[in-house]
Amino acid sequence: MTGSGSERVAEAGAPFGIAEVTGVSMVPTLLHGDQLLVRYGGRLRPGCVAVLRHPLQQDLLIVKRLIERRDGGWWVLGDNPDAEGDSRVFGAVPPELVLGRVRARYRPLTPGRQRSWGVTLSWLFSALRPVGSGRSASWRLRAR
Repeated sequence: MTGSGSERVAEAGAPFGIAEVTGVSMVPTLLHGDQLLVRYGGRLRPGCVAVLRHPLQQDLLIVKRLIERRDGGWWVLGDNPDAEGDSRVFGAVPPELVLGRVRARYRPLTPGRQRSWGVTLSWLFSALRPVGSGRSASWRLRAR
């Protein structure tokens, strides 16, 4: 998924799925390699982070923040203002292309790295986090 990535779903119609972030469009909220817990059919509102089909390339799944409802769908932006590939490029996203709301992110350990107890404890406290509706972030992005 770019700010995006790939997605794995256990079975069709499942209420939850897992997605993996590739790219930097959602930094600092999400990092390349983060795993996401996605709630399909969850309630959507401005500020939510969502998984959606790219409106110009519908086989590509992307992760963006929902900013506001407009004619034609959701205006979506990445949290990284220097990254491209959001509504500033492709316009509003039709509601049927918004697949679900990101509920949590899991930051896996980097394999092969030596870790002190302090680094391991720090990872344990930061590895699993809910992904909320960053209202301050969405306001900041709208004000650009």
